[in-house]
Formats: sequence, C-alpha cells, structure tokens
Amino acid sequence: MKNKLLIGIAGILATAGIMTTAFGQEAVVTESAAEPVITADSAAEEMGEIKARPAIDYDHLTVGTTTPFDGDFFTEMWGDVSSDLDVRTLIHGYNLVEWRNEESMFAVDPSVVSGIVVTQNSAGDRTYTFTIYDDLKYSDGTPITARDYAFSMLLSIAPEVKEIGGTTRKAEYIQGYDAYINDTVPYLSGVRLLNDTMISITIDHAYLPFFYEMALLDCIPYPISVVAPGCAVRDDGHGVYIANADETAQAKFTADLLKETILDPETGCLTHPTVTSGPYKLLSFDGTTAEFEKNDYYKGNSDGVTPAIRYLTFKTVGNDTMVDELAEGNITLLNKSVSAGAITDAMKLVTGGDDFAMSNYTRSGMSYFSFCCESPKVSSTAVRKAIAMCLDKDALVEEYVGNYGLRVDGYYGIGQWMYQLLSGAMPYPVEAPADVNDAAAAKEYDEKIAEWESLSLDNAALYSVSPEDAAALLEADGWTLNADGEPFNPETDGFRYKEIDGELVALDLLAYIPEGNRIADALDAAFGDNLKAAGIGFTADQIPMEELLAYYYGQKERSCDMIYLATNFDIVFDPSENFRPITDEAAADTKNTTHIDDEELYNLAVDMRRTEPGDMLTYMKKWVAFEERFEEVVPCIPVYSNVYFDFYPRELHNYNISSSISWGQAIVEAYLSDAPNLMESGVESVAEELADGEVIIE
Repeated sequence: MKNKLLIGIAGILATAGIMTTAFGQEAVVTESAAEPVITADSAAEEMGEIKARPAIDYDHLTVGTTTPFDGDFFTEMWGDVSSDLDVRTLIHGYNLVEWRNEESMFAVDPSVVSGIVVTQNSAGDRTYTFTIYDDLKYSDGTPITARDYAFSMLLSIAPEVKEIGGTTRKAEYIQGYDAYINDTVPYLSGVRLLNDTMISITIDHAYLPFFYEMALLDCIPYPISVVAPGCAVRDDGHGVYIANADETAQAKFTADLLKETILDPETGCLTHPTVTSGPYKLLSFDGTTAEFEKNDYYKGNSDGVTPAIRYLTFKTVGNDTMVDELAEGNITLLNKSVSAGAITDAMKLVTGGDDFAMSNYTRSGMSYFSFCCESPKVSSTAVRKAIAMCLDKDALVEEYVGNYGLRVDGYYGIGQWMYQLLSGAMPYPVEAPADVNDAAAAKEYDEKIAEWESLSLDNAALYSVSPEDAAALLEADGWTLNADGEPFNPETDGFRYKEIDGELVALDLLAYIPEGNRIADALDAAFGDNLKAAGIGFTADQIPMEELLAYYYGQKERSCDMIYLATNFDIVFDPSENFRPITDEAAADTKNTTHIDDEELYNLAVDMRRTEPGDMLTYMKKWVAFEERFEEVVPCIPVYSNVYFDFYPRELHNYNISSSISWGQAIVEAYLSDAPNLMESGVESVAEELADGEVIIE
C-alpha cells in the first residue's frame, strides 16, 4: 500500500489534506484515462454560452451544503452532524487551544491565553495554569472570564445534561472526575478557578501519556447567565462547582432548568444560541437556512484576523440543483461537493470561463453501514462478515462518487495523516543525515525508514464479494433453518432462520438510510441481490436525517439492524470512546453507536492513545493493530472515502480551505472583491492546467 494516491479528471484525489499541508507536502492531480480532460473549449461546446452571473454582494456570502441540519448549534452533546459543526465553528471561538496545521500539533491560542505554566507533581499529575486576556467578550458585549471556561467544563460532564438526553463528556483524564461525577465530593478538584483571569486544569497521571495531550485542554466558553441563569461557578479552595448565585434560594441548576434554556424549540440555546463568542453570531434558523452576521465584539483569531464578509447565509441544497444555483448566483460557495455528477457539472463552470474557481481536499472521514450489534440478527461476528462479503463496494463507489473517491476497508479516511503516511502520500517524518558522509547517521536513517516501510494493512481482513462464502459462514454460524424450522433450501426459501434463545429469528435485515440519498438507487444491484443469494433478506428504508440520527445516537429505541451514513473523524483520533464495551456501566455515556462489545478492540484503541506525544512511529504501529482487529470483528462496513470539492466565484479571495479544518474557519480570512485573483494559487488558467493533465494544489 505504498502507491501514490492519484485519481484523474474527472476524478481527483488531492493529497493536500489537513495533515499533509502541515508536513509541507504538495498534492499532484494527474489525468486519468477513465474520462477525458475537460477543457475550456469542450465545456463551452457542451454547455453553450455561459450566462453572465448576477452582480455579487461583496458583503454577503451564501454557502450551500447537501448535508441537512440537525440544529445542534450550541454543543455536540446532542449530535455532531457536519453542517451543525460548521455552524459551531462560526459562532463559537476563544478556545484555550487550537490545531496548528503548520506544526501538526495543538497549542494554546495566543489571542486567548496570555500566559501558561505547566507543572508536574511527584505522582505524575500534570497541571496547566492559564492566564486569560481580560478583553474577551461575548457577542452581546458581556465579558468572558475564567469562570465561563470552568462552567463549560462542568456543563460538559453534568448529570443534569444526561437526564435531558445529552451525551456528556467522559472526562476521566481530569483529576478528581470520578469522585465528582459519583457524588463522593461536591467539587471537581482537577479544575481550579484562581481568579477571573486564571484557571488551572490538572490531567490525571493515570491517563498519561496521551498522544494528543494538549487537546485534552480543549474548551470554549459558555455564558452561565444564559444557560443556567441564577447560577454561579465557585471554588472554595478545593475545586470548581456550580452553585446558586443567591445561596439562600432553592437549587437552580437542575435538569428542568437546562431543559428550558437548552431544549426549548423556540428559544433554547441548542438551536438558537444568541450569546456566543465566535467570529459570527446567529441571526435566525428555520430548519434549512441559517443567517449570520459578523460579531463586532470578536477580537480576532490567533492571527488577529476578523471577518471581512459581514453577512453569511448557510443553507441546504440538492445535488440536482446546486450547480445551477451556483451558476445563477444563488450560492456563492458550494461546500463539500461529493456527488460525481454534480462535481463534473461544476467543473464545467470552472473550465468554461474565468468566472469560477475550485478547491479540493481529501476527506478525513468515510461513509459506512453501521451495525446495530444489539440486534440478535447481527450480534454475531460471522453474520457481520457474511454481510460484508455481499457488499460490492466498488460498484457503490463508482455509482455515487465515481473517480472522486476510493473504497476503504478500515476505520479511516483518506485525508487522515495515518493513511497518507501508510499510502506513501506523505513523506515519513524522518530527517535525513545532515552529513551525507556520516556512515553511522546514514545507517540509523535507513533503519528508521525501514521501520516505516514495514508498516502496512496487508494483514487486515479484506472482504471480497462472494455470496457463496457468505452462505458458508452463515451455515457454520447456525443459520440453517427456514420459516418452518426445517432445513433452509436456497431454491425455495426466501431467507435463513436460526433458533436463538428458544425463538426462531429471521435473517431479514432492516437498514435505515438518509432520505433523498442517491446511494439508495444502487443498493439493490450492489448489495441486495448478493444478500438474497446468500439467504439474507434486506429492506432499505429512507428516513429523514434527524430521525436517522436519533436512532444512530440511541436517542430512540432501535428496531433496525444497520444504518447508512457518513462521518468525518476528529483531528484527535481516539476511537476508544466509540468502542467502549457495552458491559461497562458507563458505556451509555460514550459514543459506542454500534453497541459492539469487544474488549480487545477497545484495549487496542486505548493503547493507541497511550502513546507519547510526537512518537508517530509507535502510534502508527498501534494504529495498524487497531485496524486489523476492527476488520476482524466488523462493527461497521466502511464503503468509501472521497475528495471534497468547493466551488465559488473568482471574486472570493484567500479562501484557504485545504489548510483549514472547515469552511467556517477558512472564511474568517477570506474576502470578496472584484480584483483579479487568477494568480493567487500560482495557476494562470485552470483550463490550461487541466488540459495538461496536472494541477498543483497548495
């Protein structure tokens, strides 16, 4: 698995993902023989004369996404849909730490933190003491203090949040978390409020080492006056806790209070956050469209930059209409295009004239069929393997993303640094000897390179399409009966049965897929027919995304066996929470959406995170071991990872999406202007470059 990732036009696999940019790797997009290169002449011939675009409002940007909103704008504790995450990036700011692409590391945000002191006690507990600037303000002009950060941490682990359906953070890494969450003590000892501008966070030595250690300090401020009016954060010398502002009153921080302030459908801050800290503030949201205005109290990101574009509109668009909306000026930025047909059509706008531009970047995520392992139909590893053997991934990829993506066979995305290092798309992080004549240094260098070269996923299971092998697995697992309890006959019986706990269980699967998702059109040929041949029934129901996510996150009781959706992985790749065994009483607080109960998979994930920061080789070895176990027990069936494409008019400048976490981050430093920007990327003519078969992406 050491080949460069090369996919041609139409079909680009840009290896300029987030981590790649950090390592200074250029991405080369190379022509494919699969489809002809689109040139300006061919585009014009096919599309005819391109209509003139309406005048652009340089103070207003409209962004289109095909991912429906769930409306969880305040926090991820009720879900983490990518479009909601984009909104949170816009309206929340002043995190204590930030991801630095250039250094491939987390560090304190210098616009927030004026000073930091790190100490360690004899037990190995590590304490980070932050001094916060006193000029931070919310969007209503009220000051942000260290108390707001302390409140944010307490809210993220509050049992009251869990009572009203939120998934709280399992902050085992904070010293004193267990004692606080179990009511042994009334304070969180690992967080100390020293004064209005100083706060300390102590990481328990039992959680160290942690590969992304600085990420454990991730925290954005939340206004207690809005979320928990009448309450205050206190520290009496032992740790922080939430109390009544008026200590003579009855307890105010309750589940009922949070249900009103967070979940009220009209005024709750989950969907209608009004006092926020980011570069933009939310003006309105109607379920499909969100309107934003620049937050005039925002002091700037870590580079001191504030938004140049005053108003934003963020709305959902359809795959069938989004390119037309872009061409007609109804959308100024088309974000995260995935559909092969839509991308090809948008390419024609780019190559057919000088009005439009594009950016592409690899996805740090994947699409997949998630199993509901609590279902007796798919609780067996053998059954999940058999189902995986019936999925023609290549056909699905070709149908939906075409040459703009790759099938994946593990828990990774092609934009993740682990995959890119393993595939040869990034150089190994090994410095060549300064002196070419130093034999000892050269030998050491060669040995390190050899260690990296030895890494591969060759030992991970690869489930090739084979209904016959799937049937054999099912036979061995006891799925040998028909509806009458007689031996299964593939010639006359519909699907297999098995006696489980005294009941005859039908191997008739129900899968939920997002309403309107075009992949549904290809499921029969790529999946259903093979399942039928193996003796497995299959029904795919399209349901609204909001309902699908409620099932996925366990907020509604599940009667399905599989759920199809896609995810983008966090920069902090720690899948231990995703695969914490269900036998653990605390599993309900985790993100184990598959409900798989595999101790070995969990332990391998924990071992991966328990790597010294900076030791990438050791982390990679553990990642390979984790991936091998993942494919062995099949908690879900990965389908594809792809390249995202963003399309926009030439008037949008400085939109550096390939080096940003999301468009919400990239748009802060972007601006709209009619000044020429053809030379910004060093490419004089996109059409000419495509005709040459190669584009260098920064």
